[in-house]
Amino acid sequence: MTTTTTTTTTTTTAPSTMTVTPHPGTGVEIRGIDVRTADDATWAELRALFDHHGLVFLRDQELSEEDHLRLARRLGTINVNRFFVRHPEHPEIALVAKEPGQRLNVGGFWHTDHSYDLEPALGSVLVARELPARGGDTRFLSAYDAFSVLPAHLQERLRTMRAVHSAKHAFGSTAARVQRWIDPAFRTENADVADDLGTVTHPAVIRHPLSGREALFVNPSFTVRFEGWSVARSAPLLASIYLRVLRSAGIAEFRWEPGSVAIWDNRATWHNARNDYRGQRREMHRITLDGGPLEAA
Repeated sequence: MTTTTTTTTTTTTAPSTMTVTPHPGTGVEIRGIDVRTADDATWAELRALFDHHGLVFLRDQELSEEDHLRLARRLGTINVNRFFVRHPEHPEIALVAKEPGQRLNVGGFWHTDHSYDLEPALGSVLVARELPARGGDTRFLSAYDAFSVLPAHLQERLRTMRAVHSAKHAFGSTAARVQRWIDPAFRTENADVADDLGTVTHPAVIRHPLSGREALFVNPSFTVRFEGWSVARSAPLLASIYLRVLRSAGIAEFRWEPGSVAIWDNRATWHNARNDYRGQRREMHRITLDGGPLEAA
């Protein structure tokens, strides 16, 4: 594999004309290929980069909805999101859109998609469809880096702990009422499903199933407490972890362009969509991929 760490600073050339450049913060950026026609060697290189880094940015793609679906299926099995508005012709595609008159955006907070599921999603494939003239970047950070920046005594403690995750406070009926009060145009769906989901627990530190590396598996949006601890007791430790991570881990600021695609592993990253383009429209198409059970580090 041509690029093996997130800290390398050189540009490398993979099979065919693919160029792989480390993205500032985390992940890699790829140019020079058309994923619709990529040969087996190129695809193997792309997959190896994804497995290792957990974050791949593609530029200069021209993907139809059908192409988007084919790309996702090469990575895994599609998971149909329960809470986002679905594409009218392709329900596997979630529409992540903000209209000019809306105040709130979807995903405008640090989170890990589907950590509230018993088997958290493998990852997501996000395609830019309509972009504002400025703003709307997405920030990412590495869950590997998030764990590595914690002090050794805290790492050791977290290896023995499990964390409780939930979607109810984010997508349930109470959240929906608050969101509609702030922004009547804001839309998510199936609040009753979120109300009924309950909670799940996962190791606070996982052994990543693809890379074999240790990764922090708590996040500010869906982790509600540690197993065996109350919410009140958990809150100071979680806040301390998040503060250390956001101060010390590298953050990738991905600037979207026409033809941009982001592929991320939800077990290896957090992300946060900037809400800095008021009065402009932004529409992204997201496909989520099924994952599996997670093992402690």
